Amino acid sequence: MPKDLRIKSNVFDDPKRAPNRAMLRAVGVTDEDFKKPMIGVASTWSEVTPCNIHLHDLAEQAKQGAKDSGGVPLIFNTITVSDGISMGTEGMRYSLPSRDVIADSIETVVGAENLDAYVAIGGCDKNIPGCMISIARSDVPAVFVYGGTIAPGYRNGEKLDIVSVFEGVGKHNNNLISDEELHGIECHACPGAGACGGMYTANTMASAVEALGMSLPGSSSHPAESPDKYEDTRLAGEAAYQLLEKGIYPKDILTKKAFENAITVVMALGGSTNAILHLLAIAHAAEVDVTMDDFDRIQKKVPHLADLKPSGKYVMEDLYKVGGVPAVMKMLHENGYLHGDCLTVTGKTLAENLADAPDLAEGQQIILPLEKPYRENGPLVILKGNLAPRGAVAKVSGVKVKRHTGPARVFDNETDATNAVMKNEINEGDVLVIRNVGPKGGPGMPEMLSISAILVGKGLGEKVALLTDGRFSGGTHGLVVGHIAPEAQVGGPIALLKEGDQVTIDSDSQEILMDVSEDEIEQRKQNWTAPPLYKKGILGKYAHNVSCSSKGAVTDDFSS
Repeated sequence: MPKDLRIKSNVFDDPKRAPNRAMLRAVGVTDEDFKKPMIGVASTWSEVTPCNIHLHDLAEQAKQGAKDSGGVPLIFNTITVSDGISMGTEGMRYSLPSRDVIADSIETVVGAENLDAYVAIGGCDKNIPGCMISIARSDVPAVFVYGGTIAPGYRNGEKLDIVSVFEGVGKHNNNLISDEELHGIECHACPGAGACGGMYTANTMASAVEALGMSLPGSSSHPAESPDKYEDTRLAGEAAYQLLEKGIYPKDILTKKAFENAITVVMALGGSTNAILHLLAIAHAAEVDVTMDDFDRIQKKVPHLADLKPSGKYVMEDLYKVGGVPAVMKMLHENGYLHGDCLTVTGKTLAENLADAPDLAEGQQIILPLEKPYRENGPLVILKGNLAPRGAVAKVSGVKVKRHTGPARVFDNETDATNAVMKNEINEGDVLVIRNVGPKGGPGMPEMLSISAILVGKGLGEKVALLTDGRFSGGTHGLVVGHIAPEAQVGGPIALLKEGDQVTIDSDSQEILMDVSEDEIEQRKQNWTAPPLYKKGILGKYAHNVSCSSKGAVTDDFSS
């Protein structure tokens, strides 16, 4: 084994390090192993969510791949939380902070244990950006592996997923389906291991990471319970070692062009609004200058091509069967939408990887041709105006309404807003506003999938606009605007909105406005008092350290 591969673990060569070596001997490291690089396997395995329940077996595959290549692999774990399980509850406030806990904990182990390289395996929504933030901060080679998508559920011939259940609640509330029908949907929606099946946040971010060049080709498409996923993970263990051999580091891969590739793929696939938040955070960790303006610029030129849930009818497993994300990227690259000269974790450029990628299957209907897209530009639209001076994000895929003006119905928490919807107190034409749920105000910027899905289930998805300084799930669709910045907690204009104020959302002009004069806004601000900032435990730490959502809601922005 060439000595120059032992970048970090060579600290154990020193005779004074005998006590350190003694500790490692207790976990199975031998004299011969001390001559080899130590390869970490960061696993987010957990029994608390189907997204991650299979990841320990995948970690063992990565371990074997690293060992077969000549490394000394060591598995360690970090946390996960399930957005789907916490959705609509107080637990949802912990979701976005978990991204930073994951990133910080992986960084801590890699640094403290002097690992030479590592593989990070993530399954649920916050695992992926959490792993990637740690990788972006790292000074060692690393590879990300996605745990894979869940298979769709079926009932009475209908394809189901977790969003089917949330929307079923709204239908049930409107007496459109029975107790038995709702229970049947619940029991069949999630048939096994893997992350939520549509182009929701996990599948969106996995696709983005593959486009970044930080996972092996096909990793984002391989289903959780497939032989391809096992092989993908084993090869990732080998790749981590090979990156060490070649001296390729995350900073060599995570360039501005790579982030532009990721944004392009997200737009083409119709991905989650959370991709904006997470890619901003990953870029911040990598010290690459990416802003909301980059998303706006790329959105204007990249067409939306994918007929994928939540606005379409297909799921990730369907895309896998017709060529997967590599086939989509190949088409985009051949037509000039991707930077082919970007380096990837294969040691090759993106163009070299895509030369070996399959074409989309003949006759497939999931990805439309570039000349006949669903939209001529991307579905993630940045809005600005006197209600969101630093920007807001709307996902307009499948939404026919381009402009909506109506009276604000203002709520300071999701529970009260949901109760109003369930009691039929929200009417067609209203603008439902949920504020004080931003990064600081939540604290934790919870997602509003539950209430947005109930609106869809009640037939109000495009008849009531839903605005928030919080987030939306990748499973959300309808007339929704999130990430309104600055948030209410810090005195953003959304904090000054009053019941009955007229609000306009226009996706064509990219405006979000309240019909209130500047003088009136200023007078309201003079009379406004900030709610007390949360002070207890992790949510307190988060509230006091997190940045604006327009910067990715990061917790280590010390520029101001």
